This record gives sequence, structure tokens and C-alpha cells, in this order.
Amino acid sequence: MTAINLILPESGGFNPLELTGLGNALWTWVIFLLTLPFAWIVILGPVSRALEDRDGRVREAIDSARQASEDAEKARAEVEVKLGEAQADAAKLLAEARERGEAREREILDSAREEAEAMRERAQSEIETAKEQALAAIRDEVVDLSLAAASQVLQRRVDSEDDRRMVGEMMGSAFSGGDSPAGSGS
Repeated sequence: MTAINLILPESGGFNPLELTGLGNALWTWVIFLLTLPFAWIVILGPVSRALEDRDGRVREAIDSARQASEDAEKARAEVEVKLGEAQADAAKLLAEARERGEAREREILDSAREEAEAMRERAQSEIETAKEQALAAIRDEVVDLSLAAASQVLQRRVDSEDDRRMVGEMMGSAFSGGDSPAGSGS
């Protein structure tokens, strides 16, 4: 008999060395329980730590994303405020430019009016001067013709200063309705 036969009864009872039936289950549990600490240390420990590390990184990423979202929201609000300020400044500058343009337009128009008025006054003055010169020339010519006609009528030379003055005064009152002559005495 063998040593195993001594331990095991020969009658059909439980045989843990038999790999069929309950023996197989018993040895499976024994092997499992013996390898469980090693599997825990070698496999499950690093996997658990890796999962915990991954969870920590995910939490950090979520916190970082939340912080980035808050920062982006703050930055967007600041940009909107600055954009509003820039639009207000642009509107103010545009209004100021418009006011300056309108003021400049008024200045140019006023200057043009003043210049036109000055030109009109100069032209009127020049016309008046030319008119007076023409009238003086006509008076002088009339005085000369009158003196020549009087010389022929009187049969003597009439060209003294008194004669010229007297004819000039008569011609002046005839031309101006009683005003004294201007420019006679050539």
C-alpha cells in the first residue's frame, strides 16, 4: 500500500487529492487564497494606485478646467468692458471730429462770405472810382467844349481860371443835381 492509501480510506469518501468533484474545488480555493496576497501586491496594488492617480489627475483636470472657465469668463467680461469703453471712446472721438468738422465748415463759410463781401465792396468801390473818373473826364471835356463854344460866341479867348471854375460849377450842378463838381480844374 502506498502512503496515500494509508491516509485515504478506501471506501468512497472525500478524497482531496482526487482532482474531480470537491477535491478540485478545494485545491482551487487553496491556490487562490495562497496567491491572493501576491496578486494584491503585484497586480492589484499598482492597478489601484494607477486608478487613484488617474482619479486625482481627473480631479485636477476638472478643477483646472473649472478655473480656466472662470478665468475665461472673467477675461470675456473684461474684454466686453474694454470693448464698451472703446466704443464709447470711438463715439466720443467721432462726435468731437464731427463738431470740429462743422466748426471748420462754419469758419470756411464765414471766411468765404467775408471774402466775397470784401470783393464786392472792392468792386463797388472800383466801379464808383471809375464812375467818378469818367464823370470828371466828361466834365472836363464839357468845360473845354463850353469854353471853346463861348470863345467862338464871344470872339475872344475864354480860358482863365475863373472862367473854368464857373463853367465847372455849372456843369457840376447839372450832373449832380446841385452838388459841387469833383475833379474839375485841369
